[in-house]
Amino acid sequence: MRPRSIVHGRQRWEVDRVRGRPALARLTEAELRRVPGIEEVRASPVTGRVLLRHDRTLTPRQAAGLLRGAVERAWAALRTAAAKLLGRGPAAEPGPDRTAARTEGRSDFGAEGRSAGSRLPKVLGFAAGGVALAVTGAGSFLLRILSRPLLTLGLAAGATAAVVRRAWRTSGRTRDEPGGAAPGPHALRRIIGPHKRKFGLAALLSGLSQLGEMALFALSPSIVLLLARGGSATLAGLGVVGVTAQLTLLAGAAGAACLAMAASGYGASVAWRRLAQDIEDDWRVRTYEHVQRVAPADLENERVSRVNAVLSEDIGQIGTFVGSNMHEVVQMGTALALLVPAFLLLAPQIAWIAFAPIPVVSWLSFRFHERAITSHTASDEERSRLNGRVTENLHAHTTIKSAVTEDHEIARITELNRKCSDANRATGRSSAIPPQILRLAGGSALVGTVLLGGRSVLRGTLSTAAFGPLIEMPGIAMLRLSRLGSTTDQYQRTVTALDRVERLHTLPVEPFREGSEVPLPEVKGEIELRRVTFAYPGRSPALRETSMVIPPGRTIGIVGTSGAGKTTIAKLLMRFHHPDQGQVLLDGADVRTLALPDLRRAIGYVTQEPFLFDATIAENIRYGVFHATEEQLVAAARTAGADTFIDTLPDGYATRVGERGAALSGGQKQRIALARAILRDPPVIILDEATSAVDNETEAVIQQALHAFGTDRTMVVIAHRLSTVQSADQIYVMGPGGLVAEQGTHDELVTRGGTYTTLWKLQAGRPALN
Repeated sequence: MRPRSIVHGRQRWEVDRVRGRPALARLTEAELRRVPGIEEVRASPVTGRVLLRHDRTLTPRQAAGLLRGAVERAWAALRTAAAKLLGRGPAAEPGPDRTAARTEGRSDFGAEGRSAGSRLPKVLGFAAGGVALAVTGAGSFLLRILSRPLLTLGLAAGATAAVVRRAWRTSGRTRDEPGGAAPGPHALRRIIGPHKRKFGLAALLSGLSQLGEMALFALSPSIVLLLARGGSATLAGLGVVGVTAQLTLLAGAAGAACLAMAASGYGASVAWRRLAQDIEDDWRVRTYEHVQRVAPADLENERVSRVNAVLSEDIGQIGTFVGSNMHEVVQMGTALALLVPAFLLLAPQIAWIAFAPIPVVSWLSFRFHERAITSHTASDEERSRLNGRVTENLHAHTTIKSAVTEDHEIARITELNRKCSDANRATGRSSAIPPQILRLAGGSALVGTVLLGGRSVLRGTLSTAAFGPLIEMPGIAMLRLSRLGSTTDQYQRTVTALDRVERLHTLPVEPFREGSEVPLPEVKGEIELRRVTFAYPGRSPALRETSMVIPPGRTIGIVGTSGAGKTTIAKLLMRFHHPDQGQVLLDGADVRTLALPDLRRAIGYVTQEPFLFDATIAENIRYGVFHATEEQLVAAARTAGADTFIDTLPDGYATRVGERGAALSGGQKQRIALARAILRDPPVIILDEATSAVDNETEAVIQQALHAFGTDRTMVVIAHRLSTVQSADQIYVMGPGGLVAEQGTHDELVTRGGTYTTLWKLQAGRPALN
């Protein structure tokens, strides 16, 4: 079990054991619904994700324990049931993996408990027997029934519609993932979205291209028959007399069909690629915009590598499917749409042999849907873990080198790569089955058409002129239909990718346009915490009944041990999180009632580990104030003490800092971030260990500059180093549990003999008081 998101009353987990096991998912849901305090539970056997909603009487840890226990009980119940089915006692039951495989084999693919693999030989056996009966004398009665084309067409159409309808519904159910959006329009409708007209144009061109191809292959046998028989009575009856004239007509028609096929095929290819690019751009922009609007507390639960994979790989998969596979889908539909009337008009007595494979092929293709989409999900999950670990290792390159753990990390990556390869091989095996079955069915239809059509021609019940154009048609249609396997495979990959994209869209966004406006010149900078209690999900409270008043225009220091809630105060003020109880006030107004952009523009926030973009120093300082002048830029850098090292660089302010500021030291990055906040000129500044990486001399210079800069400005300085807050107007000492242990000026606290005195003497190199 791995947590994906844990907030008060709501948890989302990944449970590997549930993935690919619908019976276990249903039993787990049933187990948890009987537990008091559980409001909702949804387990997806496709992705292995479990959504759990519970009331506040349960702590996050208790709810997680209930989930773990429910999975274990459901797993044990499945093992017991499997042992009974196999005629064994509990002591002789097989191991969990084998048992689960056997049990799930009975529950994954239908209520009757038989998998597609066990049904396949029977289906093929019945099909082979039916064909054998039809082509032998014993099947004369069957042939008389099948020779009624409307009856066979109705049976084939009804069976195909039932198969497609069931697969469509199943596809909709598998999309209903825990924690995701409620079921909406089908995947294709959601993918196409507002691009219906472009989709219609591309589909029209694909249909014309397929029409031209089938016309070309229908005319080719007619030309051969024309030459073999020395003329065509049908064309002669239409007024085209003479072999040369008839040959010229057919050849010209074939050339026109070839030209139409090439021209419309080119147009279709361009149209589909353009549509795919538009759809990809649309989804990527909308998804990135949504991610940017997501509340920090919710985005913290998502792995950066996973979000990046969604924005790049998954959205790219959607574009690839539209650009490549949709063209084939339309051509497949066009081929079948032409095949049906052609046989009904020209050779109705053998039409059944062309119609019969359609429902069989459709059923076999969609029958593997659940297994394929589950294996694709597992494969994508393993690839995501591998990519995430590789990315993490590249960022931690120096740490790995210093710890001499290269061999350890190589072994970990090797193991993750092995698991990824195993998942990909399993997916490849499951994906290789449907195309071969489809080829077998298509080849059988072609052979049957030639055999039965040839016998009809020999008996004189079917004219050669009518049979000639039909020889190639089933082969073309079945060739298109044989690609249904790979198209279905790509479709299932696309649906899985679309699920992950849309799951990002379900993350709650911040109320960006709500709240009272706060004009920047009117902000005084008075900050108050009024009996604030806050706890991170699954942890004890970081702040408990904490109260604090920061007067406007004053410099306040906040010190204390690690985990005392110092940084939490800054995050609550910035509305990165919201208090569970109490209020955080700015100028007497609850920050939750203020317009979020105005609130954050009024506060300059510098963290201990600032982020620098892969750009120049000047661009990093100007970030957020993009139109600042050169004089303002240099003044901000001077105030932050950054000008001393910037002037020594060969390119000065035009120096690129590299990814995440890799070309700079920790202290230099902090000074760049401090200059960025100063350039914004906000009425409130929060410095969260913002000078922890600079030396004492540089810090003294920065403090002097900040003292002048901080006049008539509220400054909240969070620090471990007490010298950083020594000159503050007021210092708050945070104790365990986020309680304010002491407060006062530096001189008052040093002489008080409390926690601050002890910390001061330790940092000054003097013995602590007894």
